[in-house]
Amino acid sequence: MAQLVLYALQVGGGTLAICQLPGRSGDYAGDLDLIASWAPGLVISMTTEIEMMQHGARNFGADVQSRACRWVHLPVDDFGTPSREIEAKWATASASARHALRGGGRVLIHCMGGCGRSGMAALRLMIETGENPDAALKHLRAVRPCAVETDEQMAWAKAGHTVS
Repeated sequence: MAQLVLYALQVGGGTLAICQLPGRSGDYAGDLDLIASWAPGLVISMTTEIEMMQHGARNFGADVQSRACRWVHLPVDDFGTPSREIEAKWATASASARHALRGGGRVLIHCMGGCGRSGMAALRLMIETGENPDAALKHLRAVRPCAVETDEQMAWAKAGHTVS
């Protein structure tokens, strides 16, 4: 069985990682254990509820929170970008993620495959922590070449700006 892989990089004084949906490989419990052992301060799920149900991760939010980790659900359709409603929730999630990173903590973002949606959110977060957009994309794709899959995702990520 394939083990979950966390694609991690240094961002804003801490560690940011992206990965595929826990359980997608068929070992939900093992994936949860791996995430818990990595000890992120915050996990952001970009998958829809339906995707999570289809892959045995229906209770992921409660499961990850029971392992002393904060969890934010920002569902975005596959190959999509955040709706207005999710965009409004991004500011709070981003502030929380940046706070964790500044303190040397770890933040994990996942989507279905660990590429498009999670890459889009990771790139936006990198830009919001002050990285140059093009340098941030190069840095992210050095770790995960498939990060950010569509022009729309790229535009959403690059719409971020440095925030304190």
